[in-house]
Amino acid sequence: MSKVRSRYYITTLVAAALFMEMLDGTIIATALPQMAKSFNVGAVHLNIGMTAYMLALAVFIPISGWVADRFGSRSVFAAAIGVFTIASLFCGLAHTLTEFTLMRVVQGLGGAMMFPVGRLIVLRDTPKEDLTETIAYMTWPALTALVVGPPLGGFITTYFSWHWIFFLNLPLGAVALTLTLLWVENLRSDERHPFDWLTFLFAGVASTGVVYALESLGGAAMATSSALLILALSVISGVLAVFAAQRSSYPFIDLESMKLKSYALSIYGASGFRVAVAVLPFLLPLMFQISFGMTAFQSGLYLLALFAGDLSMKGFVIQVLRRFGFRRILIVNGVITAASVALCAVISPGTPPLLIIAILYFHGASRSLEFTCMTTLAYTEIPSERMGQANGFLSAVMQLSMGVGVAVGAVTLRLAAHAHGHEAAAPHLNDFHVAILCMSLLTLAPVFDSLGLTADAGSATSGHVVIHTEVEADLV
Repeated sequence: MSKVRSRYYITTLVAAALFMEMLDGTIIATALPQMAKSFNVGAVHLNIGMTAYMLALAVFIPISGWVADRFGSRSVFAAAIGVFTIASLFCGLAHTLTEFTLMRVVQGLGGAMMFPVGRLIVLRDTPKEDLTETIAYMTWPALTALVVGPPLGGFITTYFSWHWIFFLNLPLGAVALTLTLLWVENLRSDERHPFDWLTFLFAGVASTGVVYALESLGGAAMATSSALLILALSVISGVLAVFAAQRSSYPFIDLESMKLKSYALSIYGASGFRVAVAVLPFLLPLMFQISFGMTAFQSGLYLLALFAGDLSMKGFVIQVLRRFGFRRILIVNGVITAASVALCAVISPGTPPLLIIAILYFHGASRSLEFTCMTTLAYTEIPSERMGQANGFLSAVMQLSMGVGVAVGAVTLRLAAHAHGHEAAAPHLNDFHVAILCMSLLTLAPVFDSLGLTADAGSATSGHVVIHTEVEADLV
């Protein structure tokens, strides 16, 4: 097997692993009522199953690079797939909410090691000039899973049983595990770095607190003052994690890479973008069901237009990057993406279905281009010896920002309802429109962050040649 073909096969394997991981985070959303009946609890209590999974991902992803360097990339990747698959089996066999929640934590632990380590395997073997195509190929499954998860979960729950949502992972996991053992080399670092326990502890508390507090604020599960207190303590813990990282010889928070504008953008501005991207697949189905009177399955089908837009853009990313470069795309397409989100706020029950599909398709294409460019740019200046550390930290930030998206959407919707003078439990169409407009503003975060990039940022990867004219010099 040639080296290029081998890299293509492994990239496909990692992309499939990401899809499986992200899908499991969203697919149970429409199955919650049926699962609640099985466990004899209220549907609202099932949110802990989604939250526990996200928390496990957020807490354990940062250590993925250290574990892979210590025990070998193939060993960790294969073990992660095995843990994820076995936990999926026991999730489907769970008889109580406690059993289910514990297995979701174990499943999240497997997922936390699965994709970051898989992506590290691919990135370490990918030349800079092939980075854009590789990142685009690996990241579109994440966006796809956010969109197809709810309708697929609704279909399986309606026509089969919620148990099959988890049992479907068994053959996929078995195939992935077999291919991992056949294709992936067991590379590990020759250096031995100490485990950064203090940073891990503070960062874990911060991640857990942020997710739990936002989930509580969005669902009114506890007093607002208590949730805000937890959120404040989480921020303090995050600050302490940064201080601990500064004093560590090998911290989980990659402070050295943060000095690079190309990498820092993926941490700061891009996080706001990821939150907004994760919110829309949550708000739109609710709006379609509550304000338009659609069924859960019908509302989910509309989101397939987002998937079509995501997928169609992947074939043009390389050509567009070569023509315009990272800086121009992130700024101009960022504004276009924000406008596409704002267009969703003008949709009403009287809007023609074809126009709704066109708007969602347009948004899917523009967000796909922005997402791929931000992710690719992050790795353009990272040396191979620091790739594991940089990848682990960025993966944690990506998962956390996308994981809290639903909670941020719920909080925004709740605030909009209160501003309009009615209960958040029964949001009106105007509430959805206001929440969506707020997300369109959040989508602009990487646009402002990109203003600090040079015109030739990431040119070794994009292939963009900068012609320095007087006009362009002024723009730079």
